[in-house]
Amino acid sequence: MGDDDVLVLGQGPVTVVAMHGIQGTRGAWMPLAQQLADRCTFVLPNLPGRGKALPPADAQACSLDAGAEVLRRTLRKFVRGPFVLAGWSLGVSVALAYLAGARKNPKQPAPAELLLVSGTPQLNAVRWFDAAPRQALLEAIAMRERRLGLHEAADHRTVAWTWESIRHTDQRDALGRVRCRTLVIHGSEDDDCPLAHGEMLANGIADAELLVLQGAGHGVLTQRMREIARHLRARWPAQPA
Repeated sequence: MGDDDVLVLGQGPVTVVAMHGIQGTRGAWMPLAQQLADRCTFVLPNLPGRGKALPPADAQACSLDAGAEVLRRTLRKFVRGPFVLAGWSLGVSVALAYLAGARKNPKQPAPAELLLVSGTPQLNAVRWFDAAPRQALLEAIAMRERRLGLHEAADHRTVAWTWESIRHTDQRDALGRVRCRTLVIHGSEDDDCPLAHGEMLANGIADAELLVLQGAGHGVLTQRMREIARHLRARWPAQPA
């Protein structure tokens, strides 16, 4: 497995490759993956500095392009055939970076579908952390980790490097070039990526569907896991034997 840390969970016919957020790990996807284990096979990589993935050497190793490269390696090793590319929070931005790379490299596998949860195409317009000296940033990272209730969390230095690497990113221009079926899921009370960011994603991608979960916050994957699972079961119906 080299530097990567990838878990495959489930035995269903729908392959879902899912990327996690800036402070979490693939654990953010685990409850949903377990709930859909009969319908889906989830392929869950950890980005550098999470789980058993090697820690990054510097901030450049925490960029969106570096995350997209983790995704490319994961697909080469674990995926054959059509797949759904899913992202939560930062994972949405990694997915968009991967799609940008796919346009430059026709041999790169293209997803059959996108599932974008609690994300934004405009990282330079969210305030996950303020620009601050390193020690203050590390303290803010620890506070946000507690606020989000993360049971598995990234190394704080890795989070700081990631934020420094991505905080000026604007991916809005890339949305119009997305051609696959897309579902955007967003909580109406998301303070980290307010609903307007989910609407930007859905409005920018042709024919994207927007599912707004009323009352849900940024942690919608766990807060409303069963509701999301029901929606995805209807979206990906069981194939007749």
